Amino acid sequence: MNAPGLKQPIVLAAGGTGGHVYPALALADALKSRNWPIAFVTDERGTVFGEPAPGTEVHHIKAASLVGGACSKLKGLTQLGVGLLQARALLKRLSPAAAVGFGGYPSVPTMCAATQIGTPTLIHEQNAVLGRANRLLAPRVESIATSFEQVAGIQPQALGKVALTGNPVRAAISQIGEMPYPSLTADDPIHILIFGGSQGAQVLSEVVPTALSTLSQAERSHLHVTQQCRPEDLERVKSAYDAADISASLATYFDDMPERLSAAHLVIARAGASTISELIAAGRPAILIPYPHATDDHQTANAKSVAAVGASWCIPEPKFTVECVVGEFRRFLEQPNVLTEAATNTKSLRRADAAEQLADAVEATIGLSKQGEDA
Repeated sequence: MNAPGLKQPIVLAAGGTGGHVYPALALADALKSRNWPIAFVTDERGTVFGEPAPGTEVHHIKAASLVGGACSKLKGLTQLGVGLLQARALLKRLSPAAAVGFGGYPSVPTMCAATQIGTPTLIHEQNAVLGRANRLLAPRVESIATSFEQVAGIQPQALGKVALTGNPVRAAISQIGEMPYPSLTADDPIHILIFGGSQGAQVLSEVVPTALSTLSQAERSHLHVTQQCRPEDLERVKSAYDAADISASLATYFDDMPERLSAAHLVIARAGASTISELIAAGRPAILIPYPHATDDHQTANAKSVAAVGASWCIPEPKFTVECVVGEFRRFLEQPNVLTEAATNTKSLRRADAAEQLADAVEATIGLSKQGEDA
C-alpha cells in the first residue's frame, strides 16, 4: 500500500516482444512525469528490451502462448493459470489506480485479474489488426487505445470505448521527425537503411545486394547502404557490395539506430508495429515487406495503412524480387522527388504526442471508473 497522500500506482502489463514493451516504457515515462507511480508487470523476457525508468517497480509473472500441439497448449494454459493467481495477489497488494495492457500473452494474466477485481482497465493495440490477446480482453476492459484510425477485429459494440492515441516511440526517434528531411537532389547520394528486426531478415540480404549490384556503375555511385544482416549473411552481403563498388556499412546490430535513421532517405524493412511507428515518427519513407507468417497477417495491414497515404510502398515477399527492386531504385534515382513527397506524406500519420495522448486516455479511464463509483 502507498503512504497517505501518494497516488496509487498504475500497472503496465507487457512482455514477449519489443513491439509490446517499447510503447509501455514510453507510457511509463509520460505517466511518471505526471507523478504517477508505475509498476511494470512482465514475463521473463520483458526486460530484455529495456529497463523502465529508475524508481519503477518490476514484477515477473508466469505467462505462455497457446500455440502448438495439445501438450504445448496444456502447458500454456497451466502457465497462464499460475500467472493469473500471481497477478491477482499482486494487484490486491498494489491496489492500483489502473491496469494497462499492451497485447501479447504476457499481458493476459494481469489484465484478466484486473477485470476480475474491478481495477480500471485499458488495452493498447499497436497494429492495424487487433491481436489475439487484445481480442480476448477487448470485451472485458473499459477502454481501448489504438495506433491506427482503422483497426480490424474490434467488434461494433466495442467501438464506443476506442480512442486513437498513436503508438508511443522513443524520444530520440520522435525528435528526428522535427528536423527537415535530408537534402535529396539528382546529385545527392541516396542513403538507404535496411533492417529486419533483431536478427535481420534473410530475404533482404538475398534480394537487395543482388538488385543494387545490377544497376549501372553510375547509378551505384549514388547509393550509400546501411544494412543490418544476420551473422550468417554478413560476409556474403559484404562481398556483394564490395564487388559492385557500392558504399556500404554493415553490422548484425546497430546501437546508434536513431542516428542511422536520421541520415536515411529511404528505409527497407519488415512492417512490425514498432518499425511502422518509428518510421512515421521520424518521417521516413519505406519499402515495406511484411513478414508473411505474422499472426493474422497483421504486418500487411500495418504496411497498407501507411502505403494508403503515399508514405511507403508495400511489397508482398513473393513479389519482392531483384527485378522489382531494380525498377524501384531506378525510379528513385531518376525522380528523387518521389522520396521527398513520400516523406512529406508521413506527416498525416505522425502523432508526436502519442505517449501523452495515451497517458490522457489512461487518466480518462480512471476518471470514468470513479464516476461510476460515485453514481
